[in-house]
Amino acid sequence: MWLSEIMLQQTTVPTVIGYFDTFLSRWPDVHALAAAPLDDVLHAWAGLGYYARARNLHRCAQVVSRDLAGRFPDTEEALQALPGIGPYTAAAIAAIAFGRPATVVDGNVERVMARLHAVVEPLPGAKRQIVALADALTPSSRPGDYAQAVMDLGATVCTPRAPSCDQCPWADACQARAQGIAASLPRKAPKKPRPLRYGVAFWAARKDGAVLLRRRPEKGLLGGMIELPGSDWRDNGWTKNAALGEAPCAASWRRLPGEVRHVFTHFELLMTVYVADVDGRRVSSDGFWSLPSGFSNHALPTMTKKVVRRVLDAGDQST
Repeated sequence: MWLSEIMLQQTTVPTVIGYFDTFLSRWPDVHALAAAPLDDVLHAWAGLGYYARARNLHRCAQVVSRDLAGRFPDTEEALQALPGIGPYTAAAIAAIAFGRPATVVDGNVERVMARLHAVVEPLPGAKRQIVALADALTPSSRPGDYAQAVMDLGATVCTPRAPSCDQCPWADACQARAQGIAASLPRKAPKKPRPLRYGVAFWAARKDGAVLLRRRPEKGLLGGMIELPGSDWRDNGWTKNAALGEAPCAASWRRLPGEVRHVFTHFELLMTVYVADVDGRRVSSDGFWSLPSGFSNHALPTMTKKVVRRVLDAGDQST
């Protein structure tokens, strides 16, 4: 229950199924997951995105294994004290796993409540009102079954587009249906355009084919993941001189044509890529060497995989 809820945050069920099965086969209980190296967990998570979830998943497993004898608490308050468990996840676990009368509000429930009560105020401003409306309907008996039923109703009947109102058990009570506005709810505030940031990545290769990699800081975006050495990501582009000032060593760096583009939730990143043969040169001490054939053994985020693919596709991995 806990594992599936963490995986399903910001991710669809079809995407999660394979990852869920893999995690359970490798780490069948919380003690096994707690004992696993973080690198292995991050590597198994690669492709699901939002890697802070994986780090918190691992930390949570360690807390539950070490401090709680492998048993999760059964109240929302105690669950929210664990790493990576917020209000929604705590409510879902409390209701579904422990039968607590907790109010579970995900995107599907938001949509159902907004339509049932004809809430026209856009999200996220309407969030508090929708939670209150959902709370008023949450039963004390079988709250877990109710929570799953409403989530499934939103996922299969009260869908974002073309809701199947004629199949809905709440059709007669639905105020949005009565007003003919069901398909337009919930309304959402206009999205702000994603800002553009710029970064530089360096493919530092030895004559034996090994390439310099490094680990990102544990905190922050993509924390603990493995990447090519590079610059910070900033709002302005990099001149050649500024970019080469971020290189892991002095070398005859050659810029690959074009840029690598990657979209994060809140910004878009353009990466300039430089390649060089650095055999025999002293490089930054915070890295390690790996053959490209061994990259799959490391937890590389999708952004880094795109850079690697660009270099390999260019067929010119050094000067």
